[in-house]
Amino acid sequence: MLKRCLPPSKPQMADTSVGAQGTLVSRALFLDPPDVVARKLLGKLLVRTGEPLVGRIVEVEAYFGESDPASHSFAGKTARNAVLFGPPGHAYVYFVYGMYFCLNVSCEPEGRAGGVLFRALEPICGLEAMAVGRGLAAPAQASSLTSGPGRLCQAFGITRERDNGADFTAPESDLQIQDDGFVAGKVLVTPRIGISKDAERAARFLLAGNPFVSGRRG
Repeated sequence: MLKRCLPPSKPQMADTSVGAQGTLVSRALFLDPPDVVARKLLGKLLVRTGEPLVGRIVEVEAYFGESDPASHSFAGKTARNAVLFGPPGHAYVYFVYGMYFCLNVSCEPEGRAGGVLFRALEPICGLEAMAVGRGLAAPAQASSLTSGPGRLCQAFGITRERDNGADFTAPESDLQIQDDGFVAGKVLVTPRIGISKDAERAARFLLAGNPFVSGRRG
């Protein structure tokens, strides 16, 4: 069986006495442009309270609203993408390929669209439950749980019906982003992957050397 909690990969947390869960991030973190927010999110924790399920954010992609042809908000505000137009710090969940959900967080001041896609997590706590969510038989490899946007949504039970619009900064929310003092270290920036429009834009951010990132690691 998988351990319930795994130690963090290097670089280590700034304060190793801090537990697997930390403190809620503030809404101010999400007021900046998507590429700035993306960098700030690396090393933070995505937390599903209750179980809990905890994963460290190790790979993200920035999407730049109405100026970005790859963004869901490129054509303007609709009922489907309204979360991306604010307020910041809320979950935008969409369905892709008729089989996977993908999780984003809204950023920029309210009224200006922007978002960051969560591409991969390093699983920290609740690994057995993550494996169940992924439909994997135990023991499952930790690297198969949350490396990829569709996989991490399965592992955390994230769906549009359940989580779209969830406030990542609210104490009562069961889907949160927390800070446990982890120091992100070196960040690599590459073109976004898995898209056809504006695919060469350098807007994919990942923790250098982390074994849980998805896709191309260079």
